[in-house]
Amino acid sequence: MGNRYRAFMRKLESITHLEHWQIIAILMTFYDAVVMAGSYFFGLWLRFDGMYSAIPLNYLDAYRQFILWYVAVGIIAFWALRMYKDIWRFASINMLARTVLVSFLASVCHSVSITLIHGHMPITYHLVGALFQMGFMIAIRFFYRLVQYVRSMRRRTDATTGRVMLIGAGAAGQMILRDLNSAQETNDRVVCVIDDNPNKWHRDFGGVPVVGGRDDIMQAVAKYRVNKIFLAIPSASPENRRDILNICNETGCELKQLPGMYQFVLGEIKATSMRKVSVEDLLGRESIRADMTEVFNYINQKVVMVTGGGGSIGSELCRQIAAHQPKQLIIFEVYENNAYDIQNELKRKYPDLNLVTLIGSIRDSRRIFQVFDQYKPQIVYHAAAHKHVPLMEDSPCEAIKNNTIGTYKTAYAAMVHGCERFVLISTDKAVNPTNIMGASKRMCEMIMQSFDAMIKQGRAREIPQLFTHVGIENADKDGTGSIFENIRTEFVAVRFGNVLGSNGSVIPLFKRQIEAGGPVTVTHPDIIRYFMTIPEAVSLVMLAGTYAKGGEIFVLDMGNPVKIDTLARNLIKLSGYKPDVDIKIEYTGLRPGEKLYEEKLMAEEGLKKTENELIHIGVPIKFDTAAFFASLAPLMDAAYSNKSNIRELVAGIVGTYKPEGVHPKAVKDETYQRLVHEADQ
Repeated sequence: MGNRYRAFMRKLESITHLEHWQIIAILMTFYDAVVMAGSYFFGLWLRFDGMYSAIPLNYLDAYRQFILWYVAVGIIAFWALRMYKDIWRFASINMLARTVLVSFLASVCHSVSITLIHGHMPITYHLVGALFQMGFMIAIRFFYRLVQYVRSMRRRTDATTGRVMLIGAGAAGQMILRDLNSAQETNDRVVCVIDDNPNKWHRDFGGVPVVGGRDDIMQAVAKYRVNKIFLAIPSASPENRRDILNICNETGCELKQLPGMYQFVLGEIKATSMRKVSVEDLLGRESIRADMTEVFNYINQKVVMVTGGGGSIGSELCRQIAAHQPKQLIIFEVYENNAYDIQNELKRKYPDLNLVTLIGSIRDSRRIFQVFDQYKPQIVYHAAAHKHVPLMEDSPCEAIKNNTIGTYKTAYAAMVHGCERFVLISTDKAVNPTNIMGASKRMCEMIMQSFDAMIKQGRAREIPQLFTHVGIENADKDGTGSIFENIRTEFVAVRFGNVLGSNGSVIPLFKRQIEAGGPVTVTHPDIIRYFMTIPEAVSLVMLAGTYAKGGEIFVLDMGNPVKIDTLARNLIKLSGYKPDVDIKIEYTGLRPGEKLYEEKLMAEEGLKKTENELIHIGVPIKFDTAAFFASLAPLMDAAYSNKSNIRELVAGIVGTYKPEGVHPKAVKDETYQRLVHEADQ
């Protein structure tokens, strides 16, 4: 039947050269004309016991003379009211109400007009005609919906049908349920509904039973043989969503959820808009939703430079900056492939962007000076750094050359070339570091604080310049010190946790291991980390550029920490496997310099609030700036000489650095126990 109908419609389309909906509209016009004429004749015929010969001639003449005018005017009115432009597949309550209203008004006009023109007609004529007209008009408009429903019911008797548990008996859930009932492209069928509101329990939701709250999920999955779970609560808090998803994750069912409130508000919720649950959804932390208007107003029409612009954080910085009309964006990157990728992406997306992509190393002070001298960046986001803890433990001098000395050279070049703000991207590994990478980043923070302190004291010229080749990079070329007059650069640092999805982060590693069939390697069953997304990290960096007064270390409140072991197990479950059954988990032991947990602040640092309640400022720790500056030249010489005692030299500068590491049992102190409790919540 369906194939014959489609073949007929295709033939009509080829003959008439009309669109499918236009052909349907024309056919509906003829149908309505027949219904309008036939309904009132049927009312007259019924009044006289179904005998045509018994109908008085005056009634027949009145009907014949009036009906053609009524049909013509009615059809014109229906077209004017766009009654033939509805999409029949999605016939709704709104369409029903409009059809009833239009048919009722047409019947009233019919009765009034024929009475005024031709006199009295039988009551049955008016009532039966109006009711039949309305009934047949409604029937045809919902007939397609009924056919689709019957077809979907037939399809769903197939053994391959997806048996869906819908979580959320609200407006969003209703949209999903309705879409699944009418969808042709899926065999999914909702078999039960979960909602935490007890008032909805043991009642029907669109013909589907509401079987209980989240505590009944496991039992309902077994009872109704559920193999898919759709979470349709767009307004749920991250904590609630995490708790529900963690229960669902134990069922082994395929999990999907709505993208968020945005689609709900726009009415764009469909079964096809459901997205797979990601491991990020299981972290249960509210994303930072800062008002970025001030940030982008500050960036607008400024020359902005991003070092390490091809990396995970650097490239996202470039994307957000490019979207808000900088005067010029300079990408500075040592790795040409990354630079090439982000350059092409931005050129394609922002053809009018004044984009400069430069290859170079922050270690090369001559190259850095050349770039700052030529382009005069007003804002610098310093994302260039070596970040991999184990690799840096094996090559400690490289961490110092690139992270510490490279940051110093870049900061110095920014200072003497009129840069307004210099924002360093730091890490929570800089707090009480047990690895050389964290210690090198702590020294970067100390550089920011030292530069800022000297500038505020008017002693910028006393900041020593570090270079391995005395030459064109010498700032004070004429020896007068005039270049140090009116220095106004503000130096700040932004401290991060681990970034989800960044290069070298643990989640991509776990995914590759799962795809390979395992095992998934976790360093320690008790290891704990804070996590944030790349967009959150970039928002924080950019906010630091507007909140900055100079010398601050901005710290994000990253919510509860997460056990890496739990993260690995959740990722295995989301991939459709069972941990330790389908995919093994192996514990490899803490790597050199690795801690069980990372801290956001040192014990001696305090916190000050900012305009954003999730962003705080660490009060700078006092240290001997002169001694710090004096120690950097010997440190640079030792690093470039690849001295084996580099860790001892760093420990002499960063008092909180413990290069010998800490045994896992020794760090299970009160702080660790508190973090474990938070992670379990």
